[in-house]
Amino acid sequence: MDTVYNQHHGLHAATHEFFRGRLVPAFEVPARADYVLAAVQASGLGAVREPVDHGLGPLEAVHSPAYLRFVRGAWAEWQQLGGEGDAFPAVWPVRSLRSDVVPASFAARMGLYSMDSGTPLTAGAWEAAYWGAQTTLTALDLVLAGARSAYALTRPPGHHAGADFFGGYCFVNNAAVAAQAARAAGKQRVAILDVDYHHGNGTQAIFYARGDVYYASIHGDPQTEYPFFLGHADETGAGAGLGCNANYPLPAGAGNEQWFEAFERALVALNAYAPELLIVSLGVDTYAGDPISHFKLDQPEFRRIGQALRTLQLPTLFLQEGGYATEAIGHNVVAVLRGFEEGA
Repeated sequence: MDTVYNQHHGLHAATHEFFRGRLVPAFEVPARADYVLAAVQASGLGAVREPVDHGLGPLEAVHSPAYLRFVRGAWAEWQQLGGEGDAFPAVWPVRSLRSDVVPASFAARMGLYSMDSGTPLTAGAWEAAYWGAQTTLTALDLVLAGARSAYALTRPPGHHAGADFFGGYCFVNNAAVAAQAARAAGKQRVAILDVDYHHGNGTQAIFYARGDVYYASIHGDPQTEYPFFLGHADETGAGAGLGCNANYPLPAGAGNEQWFEAFERALVALNAYAPELLIVSLGVDTYAGDPISHFKLDQPEFRRIGQALRTLQLPTLFLQEGGYATEAIGHNVVAVLRGFEEGA
């Protein structure tokens, strides 16, 4: 399995973030990808490739062009205003306020195009996110060309980013960009399986009313876990997408047995959809040692995840999402990928 690596990811390097209302040292840091790269290089799984630039078009097929323009120019605008340090949203157009008029104020537009205060906008956020999408598209190219699988190693993650907002550390929704690109390349039915601890609200919302992209997620119950306002079991799709969205929320503290029971149910439902391509939003923050998540998966279980995914016998694109126990993330990611390779 070849890896495509976003060598620009380190340009996005926040020092702090707001976490549950407190300013704390950032969890989503360049070391996350550095540890994974070292583990991949030591694993012998395959070649490590550089991304090819596919341009802005595939991103605009998923995200609002106005939103992308904002993120692309936000840092320069922040600097022109005399901003010091990273920029954070501070105000949002909640219920009863208008969101159809784009304000002139930079602070207001930061809120218009975001969902939380925990996602710092840094000098390199746009470039890192843009090349993350290119990394994902390049890995997709390998799969579309006949490879059984490929892995997109990138950060920041993507699955919380919606069509016109950032949040949850995410600016561009890599899984959605890949799914849409696969559809444009001729795949009739694409499935996205999200195994990150946190529900991929952005991915779900983008495809919720569509029947050509199936989304399944196993995640912390939004009653208590971020992103809180999406990811319930009764969210099954709408219109043409009815029945093409499946959520498996689990309580904080869920361990190996409970998680794999939900995982097996997700695989059965996904297999019944009969996709031509599988995209795995690979978050390994389900690990028991993760500092901001609350599942209790043991390290040996990550290989088991990969082995189970291989039984689907689908061309499979893995792309990196969460995982914040930095010294363990490389081991856990490689375990999934190795398990997939061994499951042949």
